[in-house]
Amino acid sequence: MKRSITAYWLGRIAYDRAHALQQALVDARIHSPARFGDVVLLLEHEPVVTLGRGAKEENILAGDEDLRARGVTVSETGRGGDVTFHGPGQLVAYPIIDLKPERCDVRKYVRDLAEVMIRIAGDYGVAAGVLPGDPKYVGVWVDERAPKTWDEARSLAASRGEVGAGAGAGVGASAGVASEAAPSPQLAKIGAIGVRLSRWITMHGFALNVATDLSGFRLIVPCGIQALGVASLTTLGVEPPSVEEVARRSLPHFASVFDADVALADAASVAALEALAAAAAVAAPAGAAAAAPDEGASPAGAGTSLPAAR
Repeated sequence: MKRSITAYWLGRIAYDRAHALQQALVDARIHSPARFGDVVLLLEHEPVVTLGRGAKEENILAGDEDLRARGVTVSETGRGGDVTFHGPGQLVAYPIIDLKPERCDVRKYVRDLAEVMIRIAGDYGVAAGVLPGDPKYVGVWVDERAPKTWDEARSLAASRGEVGAGAGAGVGASAGVASEAAPSPQLAKIGAIGVRLSRWITMHGFALNVATDLSGFRLIVPCGIQALGVASLTTLGVEPPSVEEVARRSLPHFASVFDADVALADAASVAALEALAAAAAVAAPAGAAAAAPDEGASPAGAGTSLPAAR
């Protein structure tokens, strides 16, 4: 039987408000599952630097005055990882989904979030992919030199600094004809992923750069990665779509990847959701969700909090 997911377009809202809503929905999903089903919150944030549980102070490059002058706030968050940036022009998706009983696999869940972003990028003619094997590269990447193609093997080699690895081995080379090596991929992150699970109920999610002002990433060392870049659909040549348009186009991809019926709620339902979630949070035992064991343990131990990739 397919699961049902209700999607809510929240527009542009402050990070702390969205975080509070997420936490209320997680509490409600745990303590009132009959009233609260699976949801995905779709939105964009006001400019904010968020700090994961592994955040290093030196990875915030801008001082407090500079951040204030740019209208950028700083918020701590319960996800794993280091420092990242959110801002207007970025599609943020926060699924609040109970992965039980058939999807209790954290790595698969993270890969599914990446797949949704890969398919969205494909809708706009951009080929994107993942760099498996190294947790610091969690997220979705593109080759800025060739945004319409994605070669995972060559991209992995490039991420390891193996310049030109795997290039020049085409048909011409096999026929004994000199073949000029293709340039090494120029990797840039277009989609970030950061999640936290409590009792297999998800929180946080992904951020896809649509028409984001990428100068915000220069305020930080995103997720502690200095060597690779950041991209958006618009920097890759896509005519800037609205974030709401991209949010709507994400729905069939959520449906396909999560084998779910996904329906978009109307504006009245958004207000009702916030009110019901707030009431449920008040009724729930204090700190219940925070105290709940984080199931879906990673190989590192019990407690799952994967980093928000840059």
